[in-house]
Amino acid sequence: MHKINPKKLLNSKWTAVSPKHKEKHFMVTDVEFDEEGQVLHCIIEAVLTKRAVEIQWFDLKDEQEWSFGWR
Repeated sequence: MHKINPKKLLNSKWTAVSPKHKEKHFMVTDVEFDEEGQVLHCIIEAVLTKRAVEIQWFDLKDEQEWSFGWR
């Protein structure tokens, strides 16, 4: 499981392990925190298609779905 610091999520790059719709490379484009520093929402955008999707930030820890960086 990936160790992820939520404060360093913004602009981080990710590769989908099983790409769908030719979308393999993604970048976190928006992260919003509450008063306690907990992530409220995280937006990830496909580099090729520019499609943006809100995800749970901790889903990026799943090595079966996501790989850190672009590969």
